[in-house]
Amino acid sequence: MTFKNLPSQYINGEWREGTSSLSMENRNPYCGELLATYKAASKEDLDKAYHAAATAQLKWSQTNPVIQREVFEKAVQYIEENHAAIVDIIIEEIGGTRLKAEFEIGLVINLIKEASTFPFRMEGKILTSPIDHKENRVYRVPIGVVGVISPFNFPFFLSMKSVATALATGNGVVLKPHEHTSITGGTMIAKIFESAGLPKGLLNVITTEISEIGDLFIEHPIPRAISFTGSTKIGKHIGAVAGKNLKEVHLELGGNSALIVLEDADLELAVSAAVFSRFTHQGQICMSANRLIVHEAIYEEFVKKYIAKVATLTCGDPKNPNTIIGPLINEQQVKATRALIEKGIREGAHPIIKGNITGNIVEPVVFTEVTPDMEIAQEEVFAPVISILKVSNEKEVIEYANNSLYGLSGAIHTKDVERGAQLAKQLDTGMIHINDTTINDEPHVAFGGVKNSGIGRLNGEWSLDAFTTFKWISIQHQARQYPYS
Repeated sequence: MTFKNLPSQYINGEWREGTSSLSMENRNPYCGELLATYKAASKEDLDKAYHAAATAQLKWSQTNPVIQREVFEKAVQYIEENHAAIVDIIIEEIGGTRLKAEFEIGLVINLIKEASTFPFRMEGKILTSPIDHKENRVYRVPIGVVGVISPFNFPFFLSMKSVATALATGNGVVLKPHEHTSITGGTMIAKIFESAGLPKGLLNVITTEISEIGDLFIEHPIPRAISFTGSTKIGKHIGAVAGKNLKEVHLELGGNSALIVLEDADLELAVSAAVFSRFTHQGQICMSANRLIVHEAIYEEFVKKYIAKVATLTCGDPKNPNTIIGPLINEQQVKATRALIEKGIREGAHPIIKGNITGNIVEPVVFTEVTPDMEIAQEEVFAPVISILKVSNEKEVIEYANNSLYGLSGAIHTKDVERGAQLAKQLDTGMIHINDTTINDEPHVAFGGVKNSGIGRLNGEWSLDAFTTFKWISIQHQARQYPYS
């Protein structure tokens, strides 16, 4: 199977090109190879997609849950049968390494398996009433149509996180993938569900630029909810537009995660977790550790072991199975990273490791002598660049970790797990992990951040809540006596 030959739009069960005059290119971020060219979707295409989803959803919401579950089981089977082709396109389109591709596919399979249980979890309640002979029934029902906008870093997984769960709770979906990952974040997902027997029109994929559709994706009257994963700046805009139009919004935004190493930590474990937390997929993960906060008692030893480990990481062609660090997604990200590195040096941070930048490959940069107010410690760095901060006590740990506009993930390393748990409660972040990496996502556990890292939670019962609402139907079994009668 080759996914590069799929047309750019999947609307009402039909594959075609967009009707906009805008031409789009999809290129390999490592070598610049042209993977595909597209005609972008227009506002008219988007309107057709939303109407198709709304029409198909009415029947889908009444479909037997056994039949609904079979679709998701077949989707998993399709992914497993086309595993090699999916790995290849993740490498080619995203610049992900083979390790990253395998990791992402595993996340997707586990997510879909969890979503396959949702049709049987659309439960309701029968409640009592203060009125005699009244029965109150509360039904969990789909919200209708969900608009999903996904990012470029883990597009297969982060698109599927909203798409699969919204479909599994009885909704229709229109998906707009990032323009740089229209295959892995969009058309490949449509192909998977088409092959799995999902009814036509229920899932639609729109490949386009914001310059073509403006805010119509959010403002369109059909979608009841918008699920967005991406930058905080764009997320704030989407939240504002959605709020003005009284739509529910689920935002998974940027991060500036801290990995904390206390004086009693297992140093070998902490170093291993810290390297994984920063350099997986070139640091292009919202949960990546941007800051290492290390106790002064073990600071020198930790830094020595850390830089020795970082020095072993191989950079280059993601097709090479030995490559750990591949390319950033595009030149724009490289320029932004270069500017942050230069700003860090000007502000007084010391680059104890400073790799080269060649094309879209940014080799590791490790800063020491970093203070909390420096821009590299305040901003999300979506690249293999890390800041190490020294602290002398738990008060400073809490102060440094919370000194951020973000609050997505984090980690604490200590041999006293209860001490770690109590410290974790004082950190202003949506997720935190004891003696582990900052990068964790399990399909049945609440996922999401606070502050500038987003609004809402997904996974498991939280996804059920995100993509459903409740309908109250009361039954008066015997006639009531009303006033004025």
